[in-house]
Amino acid sequence: MAQSYYHRTSDIPLLNDTLGGALDKAAERWPEREAVVVLDQGVRLTYAALRREVDRLAAGLIALGLQPGDRVGIWSPNRIEWVLTQYATAKAGLILVNINPGYRAAELEYALNKVGCKAIISSDQFRTTHYIGILRELAPELEHCAPGALKAARLPHLTTAIHFGDTDEPGYFRFRQIQALGGPPDYARLQELADLLQPDDPIDIQFTSGTTGSPKAATLTHHALLNNGYFFGLEAGVGEGDRYVTPMPLYHVGGMVIGSITGIALGVTMIYLGEAFDPIASLEAIQAERCTHFGGVPTMLIAIMNHPAFGQYDVSSLRGGFSGGSPVPSDIMRRSIDDMNMREMVCVYGMTELSGVSVQNHPNDSFERRLNTIGRVQPHMEIKIADAHGRPVPIGTQGELCFRGHMVMRGYWGDDAKTAETIDAAHWLHSGDLGTMDEDGFITITGRSKDMVIRGGENIYPREVEEFLFRHPAVADAQVFGIPDERFGEELCAWIRLKPDASATEEDIRGFCQGQITHFKIPRHVRFVGEYPMTVTGKVQKYVMRELMAKELAGD
Repeated sequence: MAQSYYHRTSDIPLLNDTLGGALDKAAERWPEREAVVVLDQGVRLTYAALRREVDRLAAGLIALGLQPGDRVGIWSPNRIEWVLTQYATAKAGLILVNINPGYRAAELEYALNKVGCKAIISSDQFRTTHYIGILRELAPELEHCAPGALKAARLPHLTTAIHFGDTDEPGYFRFRQIQALGGPPDYARLQELADLLQPDDPIDIQFTSGTTGSPKAATLTHHALLNNGYFFGLEAGVGEGDRYVTPMPLYHVGGMVIGSITGIALGVTMIYLGEAFDPIASLEAIQAERCTHFGGVPTMLIAIMNHPAFGQYDVSSLRGGFSGGSPVPSDIMRRSIDDMNMREMVCVYGMTELSGVSVQNHPNDSFERRLNTIGRVQPHMEIKIADAHGRPVPIGTQGELCFRGHMVMRGYWGDDAKTAETIDAAHWLHSGDLGTMDEDGFITITGRSKDMVIRGGENIYPREVEEFLFRHPAVADAQVFGIPDERFGEELCAWIRLKPDASATEEDIRGFCQGQITHFKIPRHVRFVGEYPMTVTGKVQKYVMRELMAKELAGD
């Protein structure tokens, strides 16, 4: 019987380049084509202008004394500064550390210290998140130090803080100062690095939560990221001259790769709505910019197509698009094709440890396959559906998705043990997701072996939230799980056992989380229980909790 193993060959070779080299080639090939449009900032940069602004920032970072291999955090929603920092750090040989813009103090402290960030570049504020205030909470020494000379007890590696605003903040550089800082020696060093940096160098760190609590730092290379964006675009039918609007957050591997790197790899104009997703802003952008493609998680498509004003906008310029991050309901797939004119709509599947999209449909795939499968693995990659011993299972049999090839991460930063748990001795990355493979290599996701919740495209690992809830003085035990939600796909629910003689309310628990963990990790539903449903061997049965909560919320 045929085994569930598939090697995707291709006549199109992999790109052997750095991100900086790819940007330089794009600027030489399409100098006057718009590369990046950021609507809420009123920014439009051609490829030549993007390269010029990136080089200014890269030279400035070199002038600060940052050395190849140093880690630089970026803590911001989508802005032009994010894009400039992405490519400037790559050109300077620095490792960009993507920090969730919703992170609060405890999460930021962990991230900066886990990978030893030497510098952080951030917005001043986004919604209720005051970035400067949060960093000052962790590093009060900023108030009395010169910019670039920070010595903070709680952040021992961090020396430099840079903010986007035009105000003078104690201990901070302004972003525009850095862009003007580079001199002839720094530009000479930048040119020297262009010949020294290698495609296999680590260039980006993405935090991905884990079932053991603390986020892990997936380390990715130029080669993996560039080729992921390149082949995603080729497979999705995106190409030269297309205009692609994306509300996907840049800090996320999907947003950074298919929302940015695809552009420089294929000569596409990347259009950003602004700091946050808005359905009307999306429709206005599609209409005004004559966009050919739109990409977002299912909740974004639902919000757009269900908006009362949807029919007032012209979306006829659209040709294709993608959705992923969580399962795409069949109704949404059909409506995206019929109502949004995205006839080349495809579904995608990916994970941080695989540098972005790893499996996707092609516009030429049959509608049934685009509807019922996530497609085939990207070119030049291997995939197998494996049993508990890592052996391929027969075609059509459920098993774990495992991947091997150029997209696999270098490992988890500073954590060889966790790396070995995910990447085996034969270099197969074990995804933790369950699925089946047909005889042509098409994959259908059937479940998750990892206890993960996907809320509106955001991956939430319950153990991380549980570990935080354990800090509450009244909490004896906490079990966190996902329950179905019409708007977000899943919502977070916490069942909590209190300590003897302790008391707490739902508001107490949520208030304890507020400002300390990212908003989407705060449980929407909190229940206090005396015991949990258990197996005979003492294992908590979260699926029973899900069923009970679903009945309760349905009013049964």
